Amino acid sequence: MTGPTVPSATEAEPAAGWAPTPALGRAVLLAGLLLVAGVLLGRVDLIVLAAPFALGTAYALRRRPTALPQVWITQGDGGPLVEGGDVAATVSVGNPDTVDYDLVVMRSRVSPWLRIDRAGFARDEAVDGGEPSDAPSTGAPVPGQNGGRSVADRPFVTSVPVGAAVDLELAGKALRWGRHPVGPAGARVATAGGLLVSRAVITEPVRVRVYPRTEPFEAVEAMPRAAGLVGAHHSRRPGEGGELAGVRVFAPGDRLRRIDWRVSLRARQLHVAATLSDRDAEVVVLLDVLAEAGRSGGVAGAASVLDTTVRATAAIAEHYLHRGDRVSLLEYGPAARRLRPAAGRRQYLTVLEWLLDVRVHASAHEPYDQVFGPQLLSSDALVVVLTPLLDERSAQMLARLARGGRFVVAVDTLPTDLVSPKDRGWAEVAYRLWRLDREIMIGQLREHGVPVVRWAGAGSLDQVLRDVARLATAPRVGGR
Repeated sequence: MTGPTVPSATEAEPAAGWAPTPALGRAVLLAGLLLVAGVLLGRVDLIVLAAPFALGTAYALRRRPTALPQVWITQGDGGPLVEGGDVAATVSVGNPDTVDYDLVVMRSRVSPWLRIDRAGFARDEAVDGGEPSDAPSTGAPVPGQNGGRSVADRPFVTSVPVGAAVDLELAGKALRWGRHPVGPAGARVATAGGLLVSRAVITEPVRVRVYPRTEPFEAVEAMPRAAGLVGAHHSRRPGEGGELAGVRVFAPGDRLRRIDWRVSLRARQLHVAATLSDRDAEVVVLLDVLAEAGRSGGVAGAASVLDTTVRATAAIAEHYLHRGDRVSLLEYGPAARRLRPAAGRRQYLTVLEWLLDVRVHASAHEPYDQVFGPQLLSSDALVVVLTPLLDERSAQMLARLARGGRFVVAVDTLPTDLVSPKDRGWAEVAYRLWRLDREIMIGQLREHGVPVVRWAGAGSLDQVLRDVARLATAPRVGGR
């Protein structure tokens, strides 16, 4: 839980930040006018009439506030939050003063991707050594939405006794992955019977981390080439593994436990069972962040290019990391972010954290030289490129990778539900021409040996991986 963020308030000037309200001005003005009129006109009744206003004002101001309220935001302890999960946060207002806060008006901003459905006050523990208070709060829970806006956008009113704190509990749903702010939150306090009001105390927002929902994904065991010595994939190279490759004549260095006695007795010569080695592989997931298309509707709505890219990356990484492979991430864009290859549960959590900062970076410069180099992309790695193919530089990058001997699979992330523009003029014709040009570009990529498939969840890459693995083991013409 995030600790409180206490606003700065100077202790050298106790009354700093507090101002009189119009009610105080009216009370002083009315009492003064009645007293002056009574003295000038010699009327005692006017002086008696002014006495309640003067005495009431003096009684209300007998104890002045010396400290500003404290405001802080905390996030619920519900564990890692995934798209569609329940989100909870608390906006708290504490009273470190020696007088009661008669009226507290609180308000907080919340990201539109956090749909707050319920908001209500709950009494918290005392602050600064005070005792908990049982005084009821004037704020009541508010269910549902208010005119299409989040419940948290409304002002909430309550009172805070001395040494206590009041919590405004927010609960709802997380609609989309990312780092979404809860806050900034602010509060203003009225005390001394409403005669004094504090300045607005505002605290910094708290970022709620919402991880992408992992789409179901499964892939065949075929990998183009395994670089490690041990792993879960059946390579096509002979070695110590569990996949039977055949029976051959015993040779120096073979283990005795591999002898096939049936074949040896029949052939009157020692034969051993030959196996294929089990090796791990490196998977590089390349995210094309040069362009965005489509409109994101959250976890239950339409998916934009960035939504599909992030969720597919999480699914692919989870699949291969679960199998013991090494996974690394790259951004094809001006930022050139990179996540080093690693395996295991920790790498998966790092991948999810890395994906929260994925953004579209439009740039007129060629990012290829900044991102790729012989030290970054292993020649044995399987490169899965998630791209909408909206930029010619993306297609050129795929072609260069294929010509460089990399095993490349392009995953088309462009939404299928894109609608053609309905504006007047040539907009619809231009859209159709763009679609045709894009299909030609995909055909040219396939001619360069880059398979292009559309992301469709489980089994999206099965056939493509089989083809890539078969091409990796095929004999090369001319020794190439």
